[in-house]
Amino acid sequence: MGMSEKECISQVDSNIEDSLCGRKSQIQLLLSLLGTEGLPACPSLFIYGNASSGKTLVVKTLLTHLQVPCVFINCVELFNSRLIYDKILTTLCPAGIERPSKCDNMNDFVRSFKKLLNNKSLSEQTVYLVFDKAERLRDMDINILPALFRFQELTSEKVCTILITEIVWEKFQSGRGFWKPFIIHFPDYSKDDLTEILCMDCPAEYEVQFYFSYIQLVLSIFYQACRDLRELRHLAILNFSRYIEPIKNGEATCDDTIKLWKNIEPHLKKALQTVYLREVSSAQWEKLQQDESEAPIQSLSARTHIELPFFTKYLLIAAYLASYNPAKSDRRFFCNRTGKLTRREKLVKKHERTTNHLLGPKTFPLDRLLAIFYSVVEGKVAPSANIFMQISSLVSLHLLAQVGGDDQVDAPKYRCLVSLDFITSVCRTVGFDVKRYLYDFL
Repeated sequence: MGMSEKECISQVDSNIEDSLCGRKSQIQLLLSLLGTEGLPACPSLFIYGNASSGKTLVVKTLLTHLQVPCVFINCVELFNSRLIYDKILTTLCPAGIERPSKCDNMNDFVRSFKKLLNNKSLSEQTVYLVFDKAERLRDMDINILPALFRFQELTSEKVCTILITEIVWEKFQSGRGFWKPFIIHFPDYSKDDLTEILCMDCPAEYEVQFYFSYIQLVLSIFYQACRDLRELRHLAILNFSRYIEPIKNGEATCDDTIKLWKNIEPHLKKALQTVYLREVSSAQWEKLQQDESEAPIQSLSARTHIELPFFTKYLLIAAYLASYNPAKSDRRFFCNRTGKLTRREKLVKKHERTTNHLLGPKTFPLDRLLAIFYSVVEGKVAPSANIFMQISSLVSLHLLAQVGGDDQVDAPKYRCLVSLDFITSVCRTVGFDVKRYLYDFL
């Protein structure tokens, strides 16, 4: 490699590292694998990491700086193989040349791709095919993944296939002649990286150091519960107007951190309860920030609970009871007994040092959840697949957490993630007195 090429790569490297935080090692590794003019790139790359870890941003920024021919495919938008083939051929087709006809299978696509590159005379340049949300490819044609990983070999052209996903490589392997790509992991951002990235949103009328102090306050509340950059950025921007409210009213200055903290603390803690399950849109949140009364927030929270399906509410109630009641108390609450404690049971309960709510939610098996559900739900409900689908929906909404059950032999176990205030609001919409069935309130 000549000196000019090295200087070009180092210049690109420094420019990208200045614009992207916490991804120095990944950038250097990708630059070494993407190749240079006259040298081939790695045939296929597999990039994985959690959401908002900078995978797509780094790849797009690198390919833009290198000014190489590339095609970005979002596998959510292009949900079948025909749409993907058409997108690639349409993007690479130069002006004045007739685009190849639509492809129905991988064989037609390979022939059309080779013909297209010959017409465009790209023999000295590497073409990059980037597939974002690549886990969707597993649901498409059975031969699309093996072919993409060996696409350079099939076309005899300089082609690099890049797959970007949030799941690990083992979920893609299926023993169908796979060519293992080069695997790159993007770890989560550290707290310092998140602080540096969030400080880039500092408004022009405020100093960076002042916004830096605000970001540190936000992370002190949310960092233990949320590492998602998009969620943290959303919360920081929405709550900043409440943070600077004492400054605008003349009650404090930028240096009065204690007054500013006391003003914003209850609002941040309230937002912590719905960090992954937003009750309002950004516009509604800003409107509520201007309203000093608390009634709109309470009514809005109740309205959100009403939107849950009827049986889903009772499943959530049953999950809460299973998490905070000891298993030995189920017979007392859900059999033909009054639920009152005997004298001996009262004496045992009196000497218990801590309550179940202080100890936190416990895990429970699926059969116990269903037994409590059928005991508390109104009317007779026939067991069906719909009930199990609603349990999965509660897990997706982060109202339940699935603790076990990855093994086909073991039954799944769950833990309820909602607070007492949350479940009380849900019970109010269906007329269910949850405290009557809680062991701590006997």
